[in-house]
Amino acid sequence: MRLRLTAWYVLLLGLTLVLFSFYLHLRLERSLAVQLDDTLQVAASQALALVGEDQGHPTFGTSDAAQTVLRHLTQAGFAVSLTAPDGTLWDSFGEAQHLPARVLRVPGWISVEVEDTDWRVYSQPLDAPEGRPGGWLQVARSLAPSAQASESLFVQIMLSLPLVVVLAAVVGYFLAGRALRPIDRITRTAQALSAQDLTQRIGYEGPDDEVGRLARTFDQMLDRLQAAFERERRFTADASHELRTPLTVIKGRIDVTVSRPRTVQEYTHTLHEVGREADRLIRLTNDLLFLTRLGQRSPSMQPQAVDLSDLLSAIVDQVRPLAETKPLALVEEVTPGLRLTGDPDHLIRLFLNVLDNAIKYTPAGGRVTVRAVAEGTTVCVTVRDTGPGIPPQHLPHLFERFYRVEADRSRETGGTGLGLAVAAEIARGHGGTLEVQSAVGQGTTCLIRLPRA
Repeated sequence: MRLRLTAWYVLLLGLTLVLFSFYLHLRLERSLAVQLDDTLQVAASQALALVGEDQGHPTFGTSDAAQTVLRHLTQAGFAVSLTAPDGTLWDSFGEAQHLPARVLRVPGWISVEVEDTDWRVYSQPLDAPEGRPGGWLQVARSLAPSAQASESLFVQIMLSLPLVVVLAAVVGYFLAGRALRPIDRITRTAQALSAQDLTQRIGYEGPDDEVGRLARTFDQMLDRLQAAFERERRFTADASHELRTPLTVIKGRIDVTVSRPRTVQEYTHTLHEVGREADRLIRLTNDLLFLTRLGQRSPSMQPQAVDLSDLLSAIVDQVRPLAETKPLALVEEVTPGLRLTGDPDHLIRLFLNVLDNAIKYTPAGGRVTVRAVAEGTTVCVTVRDTGPGIPPQHLPHLFERFYRVEADRSRETGGTGLGLAVAAEIARGHGGTLEVQSAVGQGTTCLIRLPRA
């Protein structure tokens, strides 16, 4: 790419310089020709002022002033002649004797070649008294100086163009390499990446151009990949830990029970404990499978029109016995007629997870309030409890899988740290959001926003 960019740059620059040089050369020749024609016309005017009469025909004056002007014109390279209508030379100065007579029968300019030398000739008719023939005043000047200037410019262009192109190629190659250096760093960084090491970064600090945005976008992509790999590693470790705990308990109970003969009651008690741990494994695997399907956007959702007011009332009635066992006050403030489009089974799981958390962590005598209202194009469901609250350092991690604010307490109550993660995925799958607001000693509020039907 670096060589191709340099080649295109040099090619376009060379073509541009050639065209510009050709145009400049033509403009110079045209300008020199116009200047020469103007100079000939001015010289003709000066010479015409010196014309007198001698022996019945026009001639140049012999005064000192006239001779001075004639000498200056001669030194300037002008050849001036006075000729009769039939071509007879009346008078001249300079190199006019070398020019052919009657170069032009009408006033104006013409270019002629005399003895391998190009001349530019200006002809002007002379006014003659009545009865006498009029003649011509002709002023000429060699085109050699103009041709020499034009040729000199052409030679300079031919000598400088290759140097400019070579210099442009060297500078262009250097600039192309400097501009593409971040891309080379991107390549080396990508080659150094592996699943075990995603810490490599480009660290581009140049201007915010296309290459700079590419480098920064690549670094941002690596940040996201590293975060995703970290989440997957943590998820794998947490899942392994969560699965190992009930399996260890089951294996320990079985080993202790079969170590010696037991009574029927002891066997029954052991089987109940093993069953509880098996239930925990089932819930855990079901939640993991559910999260995986949601993350893959599988077509497991069956959207349909849902009366959210009736759905929330049914869920509150379902968990009310659980709240009464603590006991807790479970308050329902649901606006009638709230409707949305979604999967009823998933919505039930969403609200059950949030309510289960609220009841689980609210102390006896506390209060859990379920409130649902319409706000513009969304339905806002709020679940507020009077529990101990959540420290602020834990709030950003609540929706991470297997994350627990109080690990031991959650395990004792049967939690796996997946409830809020599942709820957040369900809300996101319905085009909504789930937020948690909490302060220590002031309870916790879960705010669920879902689009209305």
